[in-house]
Amino acid sequence: MTQHTSPALFELRDITVEYGDFTAVDHVSLSLPRGEAIGIVGESGAGKSTLARVAAGLIAPATGQVLLDGEPLAPIHRTREQHRRIQMVFQNPDSSLNPSHSIYRILSEGILLHRTLGASGVRPSRAAITQRCLELLNMVGLSDADIFSRRPQAFSGGQRQRIAIARALAVNPDVLIADEPTSALDVSVQHEILDLLAALRQTQGLSLMLITHDLGVANALCDGIMVMRGGTSVVHKSTEEFFADPGPQYAQDLLAAARSVSITPQSV
Repeated sequence: MTQHTSPALFELRDITVEYGDFTAVDHVSLSLPRGEAIGIVGESGAGKSTLARVAAGLIAPATGQVLLDGEPLAPIHRTREQHRRIQMVFQNPDSSLNPSHSIYRILSEGILLHRTLGASGVRPSRAAITQRCLELLNMVGLSDADIFSRRPQAFSGGQRQRIAIARALAVNPDVLIADEPTSALDVSVQHEILDLLAALRQTQGLSLMLITHDLGVANALCDGIMVMRGGTSVVHKSTEEFFADPGPQYAQDLLAAARSVSITPQSV
């Protein structure tokens, strides 16, 4: 992933994030072509989630730019269309699912806000919105229409994460940023969510920025891997190149530790 034959859809250029005297991210860049996936890996405190929040427009960098189709985005105050095209799924789905809202309302709000259904300027019918919500639930493996009236707390952690993914997909994004989307789930449910993300990449043409501490997850889903340590990028290669030659000692140690515990879902 050090070189691309296709132009970048999404880029981070020279991103630095500072909190007082502490530098959380230090001059990090990456380039993500349409339909590809990059795994950002490293230990806790490496700056992975901070970088994801800059990419999503949730925090502003001290230096650097986020670009979409080659056009610089505002650090935080992005247009509605820019927000639509870049969606984020959090480690804890409760961060994005309002506990007082029904699943129907959670899914339909994005459809109405971003006007992703029907003719421009025309409010879609409730029947059309309901049909679209059913399609979204089917995409993530939840097909019971009775789900609509229930609240998030009525579901398991894995089901809530599926609903959070459906909520992101409701606005037809180009880029999905997933911040440790399986780390809070049981192993069997982790596999289901990873399979879902892999399938959505194929069927929806999503570009995926995956934040994970798990090299097995990155190996299973990603075309490229960036290893972060102490806020910096220590290696950025295609997945195949990384597992053949991880490069710096820290990356070698990370890979050796992964192999020692036989990381799933794909053995490294």
